[in-house]
Amino acid sequence: MKVLFLVTGLAYGGAETQVVHLATRLKSRGWEVRVVSLMPPKAYMEELEAAGIPVFSLGIRQKLPDPRPVLRLARLIRDWRPDIVHSHMVHANILARIVRPMVRAPVLVCTAHNIDERGRKGSGRLREFLYRLTDPLCDLTTQVSRAGLERYVRVGAVPAEKIRFIPNGVDTARFKPDQQTRLRLRQELGLEEAFVWLAVGRFDVQKDYPNMLRAFAQVVEKQSETFLLIAGDGPLRPAVEELARDLRLEEHVQFLGIRRDIPELMNAADAYLMSSIWEGMPMVLLEASASELPIVATDVGGNREVVLDGTTGFLVPPNDSEALAQAMLRLMSLSGEERRRMGKLARQHIEAHYSLNRVVDMWEALYKELLERKGRKQ
Repeated sequence: MKVLFLVTGLAYGGAETQVVHLATRLKSRGWEVRVVSLMPPKAYMEELEAAGIPVFSLGIRQKLPDPRPVLRLARLIRDWRPDIVHSHMVHANILARIVRPMVRAPVLVCTAHNIDERGRKGSGRLREFLYRLTDPLCDLTTQVSRAGLERYVRVGAVPAEKIRFIPNGVDTARFKPDQQTRLRLRQELGLEEAFVWLAVGRFDVQKDYPNMLRAFAQVVEKQSETFLLIAGDGPLRPAVEELARDLRLEEHVQFLGIRRDIPELMNAADAYLMSSIWEGMPMVLLEASASELPIVATDVGGNREVVLDGTTGFLVPPNDSEALAQAMLRLMSLSGEERRRMGKLARQHIEAHYSLNRVVDMWEALYKELLERKGRKQ
């Protein structure tokens, strides 16, 4: 069977990571797989090529209307004739629906990765309207969090009978506790004695790093032997670095940029920190939990589906640096044994509900179900 994955872009983001994991696992299970990116890829090319998965770009570089990417995508689908077209993220989802009347693939599945599709400069009402308008052109919409599913139905973006919850999955063989890696990397970073927090993510409005730094400044006032590692890049990074200087946190915060060793960084940390304003099903929370890290995170989107409040970490309201700081101090005040117990419970929760193999099984079952509805033999 052939499956074509259509993504808005290929970068080091949670949604893109999930697409790459799904594509490579399906390829290893005997599926023919191709990946098409609306924008020129910035990441994961080596991994996909090593797996024997061709990657194509529609070459979109600007927001101005241009019919050529639509025609390119139609030609790719017409020439390859996939059994499944599976789009991910809002722009790819809308484009896949627009193209469908031109070249009818047997099945079109659209996956939404956020609870709220707002852009960086405003609300998501236009995007939700476009979802509602184009819904008849897809067979099924899926959501990565139960909270996201409930919201999409509530705002009328998708009819209740045409949306299904399928979570993100994490590779628990790659993200796991490793004491030797922990000791080596902490020594390399000069952090043997400090309590180390880790945050991973793009520097944009959604992640609300200013809230994180203001909370961390309060923590440092009371616990000076504390350090924060932030891995990632993005348009707001210079402003966040300037805020760290204004808060006099230079000796307590290290900006790592884009890193390819996130599993190792998870092991070097003592706890994970997230300050997002909105989320879907964050991959980094799954990865941190699989690495047995206790977590402090904002209670948005699907975060509470991953972080069991009071059991595997603590949840706080968004936009509240004082509440975030208090939760961090509360976690730090626990004994090492208590934090390790939280971490072990976190990994057990991931293994039971979010392991990558389990999620890929769910996708295969869904693909076969939808193909059978169309009378397609497998």
